[in-house]
Amino acid sequence: MSFTWPTLVVTRPQPQADAWVERLVALGCPAVALPLLVIEPQAAFVPAVSQAWLSLAEHRLVMFVSPNAALQFFAQAPSGQRWPMTTWAAATGPGTVAALREQGLDAAQILSPSPDADQFDAETLWQQRLADRDWRGQKVLIVRGEDGRDWLASTLREAGAQVDLLAAYRRVGPAWDATSLSLLSRIEAAPAQHAWQFSSSEAVRHLAAWIAAQPMPHPGLLQAPALATHPRIAETARACGWTRVLDVTPDASQMLACLRAWVEGPRASSPA
Repeated sequence: MSFTWPTLVVTRPQPQADAWVERLVALGCPAVALPLLVIEPQAAFVPAVSQAWLSLAEHRLVMFVSPNAALQFFAQAPSGQRWPMTTWAAATGPGTVAALREQGLDAAQILSPSPDADQFDAETLWQQRLADRDWRGQKVLIVRGEDGRDWLASTLREAGAQVDLLAAYRRVGPAWDATSLSLLSRIEAAPAQHAWQFSSSEAVRHLAAWIAAQPMPHPGLLQAPALATHPRIAETARACGWTRVLDVTPDASQMLACLRAWVEGPRASSPA
């Protein structure tokens, strides 16, 4: 029997959602974008981001929490300003590394977890690339949204670094327009033919909040399996009502291999 892929619903913010859809479709899996986070540039943040560019050479490390953090930061680079050779850029995952490379940074300037790491997060970045360095008296800048986890900032400060946090954008929930509502209706009607790709606990909570606010139950949305790219995200999905949750790495090929093995599992164990 030939294998039929479920449609993978990519919930990442744009422009990453469309890029992931293209990648998955190229690998043979139907996919559709339903961003559950929206990245909003904020005029109030521009002066601070522009000013940070002028003092980059004073920093030993600038850490970007996401591809959008890199995109928003580089969008405010003053004309003629270049990344200093003595400053490292850090990223927790391959998507952010790719965004930094697209901005012209050399691979040698970027610190990130190994491509075959079990997890792509701040803890792995620290353990693999930062923990064995001397941070006493070093200046570090963490570029992120309005808020976020403070684990890496606290850890670097405990190691003696001077850490500043820079808000470069704001994250908000989706607008729930006609296109997204139509897609939700299709998923509700045929959950077995769809699967969620969750790359953010915040995105999971946005969808769960929408479901809870509806006058009628939407069990099909929770019945579609969920692929979570980090254990914390998987834990959030389960807490919000998803029962079929698979921990995966944020690599398209490996993700699809896990999804196929998972979908075929019951079929393989059933009587011929």
